Amino acid sequence: MGVLWPIVKQALAAPRRTAVIDDNGHHTYGDIVGAAAFIADAIDTATQAKHVGIILPTGAAFPMALLGAWWAGRTAVPLNYMLAPDELAYVVGDSDIDTIITVEPMIKWLRSTADQPGGGVPGIPDGVKLLKLEDMDRTGWPPLRWPPVPSSDDLAAILYTSGTSGRPKGVMLTHGNLRSNVDAAIDHAGVTSEDIFLGVLPQFHSFGLTGLTLVPLCAGARIVSTARFVPRRVVDLIRTHRPHLIVAVPSMYGALLSVKNAAADDLSSIRAAISGGEPLPRAVAEAYQERFGLRLLEGYGLTETSPMTNWSTPQRCRDRSVGPALPGVTIIIVDGHTRCLGPGEEGEVLIAGPNIMRGYYKLPDVTREVFVEIDLNGNGPGGRAHSGRTEFFRTGDIGKLDEDGYLYITGRKKEMLIIGGENVFPREIEEVLNRHPSVAGSAVIGRQDAMRGEVPIAFIEVQDGESFDEPALRAWCRDALAGYKVPREIHQIDALPRSPTGKILRRQLSAAQPVG
Repeated sequence: MGVLWPIVKQALAAPRRTAVIDDNGHHTYGDIVGAAAFIADAIDTATQAKHVGIILPTGAAFPMALLGAWWAGRTAVPLNYMLAPDELAYVVGDSDIDTIITVEPMIKWLRSTADQPGGGVPGIPDGVKLLKLEDMDRTGWPPLRWPPVPSSDDLAAILYTSGTSGRPKGVMLTHGNLRSNVDAAIDHAGVTSEDIFLGVLPQFHSFGLTGLTLVPLCAGARIVSTARFVPRRVVDLIRTHRPHLIVAVPSMYGALLSVKNAAADDLSSIRAAISGGEPLPRAVAEAYQERFGLRLLEGYGLTETSPMTNWSTPQRCRDRSVGPALPGVTIIIVDGHTRCLGPGEEGEVLIAGPNIMRGYYKLPDVTREVFVEIDLNGNGPGGRAHSGRTEFFRTGDIGKLDEDGYLYITGRKKEMLIIGGENVFPREIEEVLNRHPSVAGSAVIGRQDAMRGEVPIAFIEVQDGESFDEPALRAWCRDALAGYKVPREIHQIDALPRSPTGKILRRQLSAAQPVG
């Protein structure tokens, strides 16, 4: 069984309870589920395709459309509206959808970003039908139709990766994947119907979909969301609605620090501020502790893992760790030959559990490459007993486990630099740069070098009111890093290229860097 039924049950038990507060007002559980039933009928009328696209701003409309797609027995394809038109067109074509659920303001926004006021919609091929929510007649009672009961193996959603290393890949998540991850997160974090979540991540993103939409709705909790991340607006929402949990990416937490009048009392209702999606800079974590008395808790996961695998809680957190694994999730660390490593030893992070994707859509060869069977004998991570062969997902991340099973992410396998035969991860250099008072953000990539194989090249954003001084920054790095890790060059950049969820797009930096 998927997550449609738990949300329907919440609506039946308390239809007038507030489910979502967004830019358009208050929406009850009855509103969400009732709209989903109307949308399911509209989908059945519009298309026979198995997959249905969703392009909606963050808010109540997204779960209405998502549940509507499932109610109609379809697979949902949340679309990243921040993609360039050609990238969006690729995803629409690759996902085999002929119908997209959306709203007119979203269409106008897509046209405005491409400077195309009329005609077609940039990124949406001709012939694809647009089901606009405002055009649907949702008056009166919802149509009487029994929600389906999907099997755990039935496909629930196809989420496309950000495409930081090539074309976006469609991650196939089943109803069982999502349900297991939702149940594990609720259990791990102790989420109840009394909780209030602050939703600032786009819901086409895996953390926004599962962590900030499905988890709270299945628990009967309340979501306060906003379609645009504006730091001052977000602080006002926190002051007004007093949320208990917030999940955001580090760049968002960094941006909230720019709100000069935000004080510790404003954030005092938050019991868990979770940071995920990319490494949390120590400078940001320290600033929150000093200014607000709030510890940012790191979590970890990937689109392929539905997405949450690790989550620090106030009771279970350790410095620089992303926390212990969620219930049902097994994590091991292996060397280059898939030999399991012991506590404190660094290697590739591998994950197994019911939350692991079915595979990549229409990419069977790529799917096979990211799965490996490993024979676990005796005691596994954290002293848990294992036996037999288990299929693990290769994350491509480098990390280590401590004696108690807490995970520490130290780098990305594909981002690793080899400098004079030594392995160097950009994160280590970036942490040093980010601690300099003039640096607002940094990214390090490698450049080929005839003598050393590779050398580190850094790009930085400069804090407002500060000046760029490359010699001073290099001297700062020399005081904290081995000589071969000091950036060969440091370049100022107006804004680091990022995905909609804040992940640095290193591929774009590689294309832009000087040669020679």
